[in-house]
Amino acid sequence: MSLIEWNKKKIILFDLDGTLTDPGVGITNSVMYALEKYGITVSDKSELYKFIGPPLMQSFEKYYGFDQNKAERAVALYREYFQDRGIFENEIYDGIQQLLDALKVQGKVIGLATSKPEIYAKQILEHFGLDDYFDFVSGSMLNGERTDKGEVIAWAIQLLGERARYTLEEMVMIGDREHDVIGARKNGLASIGVLFGYGSREELTGAGADVVVSSVCELTEMLTGEAAGEVLG
Repeated sequence: MSLIEWNKKKIILFDLDGTLTDPGVGITNSVMYALEKYGITVSDKSELYKFIGPPLMQSFEKYYGFDQNKAERAVALYREYFQDRGIFENEIYDGIQQLLDALKVQGKVIGLATSKPEIYAKQILEHFGLDDYFDFVSGSMLNGERTDKGEVIAWAIQLLGERARYTLEEMVMIGDREHDVIGARKNGLASIGVLFGYGSREELTGAGADVVVSSVCELTEMLTGEAAGEVLG
């Protein structure tokens, strides 16, 4: 797909963790807090980066062999730390606010599609002063519903349908993990994978990303059709 075709996308869906912000410290601290309650000590926080992106229950089950009940309890423990401290142990990536500014100037519709609970996602956007850029937010529920990224994106499309006329060809999903790409494909959307988050090129291309970019500057040029220096300067 050419640069001009990407620039024609009218509805831009962003993932949150690893795409708009770097949540590494907060998420790993929250996971460590939960694991310590089970007597599990992790000395290298980077081992827990794999928790960034996928639904939490799936990660506790996959990486630590927890059964459903144990995983549910681990998620509850994770939230004990996250809701008061971990949520703000987070940083916005350089250039993201300028990118959102440029998209708004061009009249694009911007949505958030995250597996993080909506209540936390909205708090994070407000904390970083990004909430006014977003026309709608789609996330998971605290009771465990709508954690699959395909379901999150489907709900985003439903929310969009209540606000504007659109076609799926006018939409694109942007994220840093395979779940973003797979969720987009389930819903018939194009996807852009980003490498400044927590996924690898192999992960993103293997999942079927239409294109992979290395930086916020590259993403900005692709979505706005403007040189990054003009937007970010």
